[in-house]
Amino acid sequence: MGHISVLFKREFSSFFATPVAYVFIGIFLVLSGVFTFFVGGFYERGQADLLPFFNFHPWLYLFLVPAIAMRTWSEERKSGTIELLMTLPISTWQAMLAKHLAAWAVLGLSLLLTFPLWLTVNYLGDPDNGIIVAAYLGSWLMAGAFLSIGICMSALSKNQVIAFILSIVVCFIFVVSGSDIVLGAFKNWAPSLVIDLVASFSFLTHFEAMAKGVIALDDVLYFLLVTLSWLFAGLVLIEQKKAD
Repeated sequence: MGHISVLFKREFSSFFATPVAYVFIGIFLVLSGVFTFFVGGFYERGQADLLPFFNFHPWLYLFLVPAIAMRTWSEERKSGTIELLMTLPISTWQAMLAKHLAAWAVLGLSLLLTFPLWLTVNYLGDPDNGIIVAAYLGSWLMAGAFLSIGICMSALSKNQVIAFILSIVVCFIFVVSGSDIVLGAFKNWAPSLVIDLVASFSFLTHFEAMAKGVIALDDVLYFLLVTLSWLFAGLVLIEQKKAD
């Protein structure tokens, strides 16, 4: 754990050594406000909750998280520092975990900085703050799943642009697999078991309940399983490239 802690601090500070974290957080906060108040109709709904805010998180993460994940391994490979990293007395899985935790912490910080929205809804009404806390937790877990996919794609290619595009494509599949458009294409010919299986892979399906304050064990386990699975896939890719 000591090695992971040192690597975590290195990776976390590297985000703020360049404009990456500042730009990411700024864009996230601005878009969150725009989607909540203008697109989501926060005032028009007349309800004291943050559902318009959380409903757009999957779509925000779809483009923003790959942007912060694409540099994790691609930059190491392009600059050649991955060879130096691999010579340190650490294992590949420790490096992978530290990189994920550092980027995940940046995402968590971004969410924390949206607290003015929480204060606003409490000023305007009497919301159920337990539901809001649960929604924040669900959003952070979903962000971790998005991030693990992006890190895996970063491990796949040393070109950050390619890693970014691949991440968006894979994440998009996970987002829309539970949408009405995709499920509608299966309803005319596929049995309900297949439809339910396709829907079960969707981030939307598992996050919708969380956004409403329902933290179910299967939803939590789903996001954790997706996170660990893609991190393991990224680990395999890095180990393979080490062997080459």
